[in-house]
Formats: sequence, C-alpha cells, structure tokens
Amino acid sequence: MPNNNKNVPPAWTKFAIAGIGGFSGWMFVHPFDVLKVRMQINEGKNISAIRAFSQIYRMEGLKGMYSGLSAAAARQFSYTTSRLGLYDVFTSKLIHSKNKNNNNNNQESPHHLSIGEKLLCGLSAGGIAATVCCPVEVALVRMQADGVAAPELRRGYKNVFDAIYKTASNEGIATLWRGVVPTVTRGAVVSMTQLASYDQFKEMLLDYNIIKHEGTLLHLSASVSAGFVYCIASLPLDITKTRMQNQLPLADGTLKYTSIGDALLKIPRQEGLFALWKGFPAYFARGGGHTVMMFLFVEKYRAFVNHLYED
Repeated sequence: MPNNNKNVPPAWTKFAIAGIGGFSGWMFVHPFDVLKVRMQINEGKNISAIRAFSQIYRMEGLKGMYSGLSAAAARQFSYTTSRLGLYDVFTSKLIHSKNKNNNNNNQESPHHLSIGEKLLCGLSAGGIAATVCCPVEVALVRMQADGVAAPELRRGYKNVFDAIYKTASNEGIATLWRGVVPTVTRGAVVSMTQLASYDQFKEMLLDYNIIKHEGTLLHLSASVSAGFVYCIASLPLDITKTRMQNQLPLADGTLKYTSIGDALLKIPRQEGLFALWKGFPAYFARGGGHTVMMFLFVEKYRAFVNHLYED
C-alpha cells in the first residue's frame, strides 16, 4: 500500500482516501453486518442467515437491513480512516527510514517491507484506531440489536450521536468503552491480518509473475485472499465484542461476560466450539466483501490522487 514515488501526495490524503474508500465499500455490505449482529446476539440459538433476513424483513421491512447506518458511516469515517491512514503513514515512514539507512551504508534500497514489519504496522494502526473509535462501535452494535429486542427493552436511538449521548448519560461514560479489550484486540488482529496480508499477497502475485502488473485483477485477487484470512482470525473476537457491548445487567446487577477471556471460555462451553464462528457466511460476505470493495475503491482513489500530484 505505501507509495514509493518521489512526488508523493501529502500525508493527509492517505487519511482522506482511507475514509472515502472505506465508506464507499461499506455501502455494499452493510446489510451483511446487520445479519451478522442479529445472528451473534441470539445466544444458544443457531439461526441461519436466511432466517435472520426473513425476521428482519417481516418485522422492519427492507429498511431494517440498513439499521444503524449512521453509526456505520461514523465508524468508517473514524475507524477506517484512522487505521488505513495510520498504516500507510507507518509503512511509508519505515520504508523511508530503511532507505535512508541503506543509502548511508551504500546498500541497495529495500524494495519491500518484511511480513513481520507489515504485521507490526497493522497491529499498531488497528489498536490505536479501535481505542479511539470504541464509542462509535458500541453505538452501532446497540442500534442494530434494537430490532430484535422486546419493545420494552428497545433503546430507541435516533442516530449515532443520540446513541452515544444517551449511553453516556444513562449508563456512564465508561459504558462507551465497554468491551474495549476485545474491540481493540479485534481491531489489532483485523488490521494486522487484513492490511498486511493484502500487501503481502500483492507482492507475491507480482514477484512470482502470477499477475504481471498493477490493476484491478491484482487488487481483486489480493483483497479476496486478505478478506478470508482476516475473517477466520477475527470472528471469535468479533463474537465476544458483540456479546459484551450488547449485554444488559443480570437480575443481580452483574454482567454475564466480565472480560474477553471470560467470554471466550463461556461461549464455547455453553454453546459449543463453533459458536465462536457463528454467522461466518454473513461475516465473510460482510468482511470479505468489504475488504474487496474497500481496497478496490482505495486503489482507484489513490491512483487518482497520485495522478494529481504528478509533474
């Protein structure tokens, strides 16, 4: 993803491209995110994607497939902007530093970062972005979960800002960071696997002459592969994050899940091991689909911006 040309656009364009590209891609896959959340919050029940869609359509109509869209848009313009922008900044700075050191030692400049360096950049970018954007994530989960809650338990948020305000007012500001550990862990894992593997797959496809040059075919192939890797790695963390953020206090005032470790132990113990991958088809359609669309848009926007800054 880093650009090694001399006439590189300023750093702020990395964040702008990330946010716009992320949101453009998200518009295609938001319904799958709604399905994923509805399937995950049905504790102890194995509900298919088709049945979940039928329930949403029967109770809320087609507009139910875009419930929580304002929060999702806020997440894309905050979380995706931050993590992709930071990843590009980190990798660009690292390449610049390595080039400078090699030039001082009269060595050939490195053509690529190592996979370990890419993973570290993705881990750092995802962790920072997830910490900052956790309140938006909490709002999104709660807005999407409202559709299946009993009428007396529905929170009735009007939009993402209303959700954040009411959550902080009624339950305390700390509630906006409920589930922050699984959120940050998942964010770090997602960015580490998705962003680093995308770059790595691109390089491998080019280096082994499987695909001859940059273009849509290369971006599509690398993004599909990266999407599958990140979905397998991150779904158990996404399950625990969703459960922790959506849970209400029990009758005695305690919470069912007290930590990411507690949730990762209780869910498979009570519902079976594969409960940690509940909703995988919808999750992959959403996560893999968004990975593909996001990178396709990002690459197109990046090419356009780079062209603007060429001599």
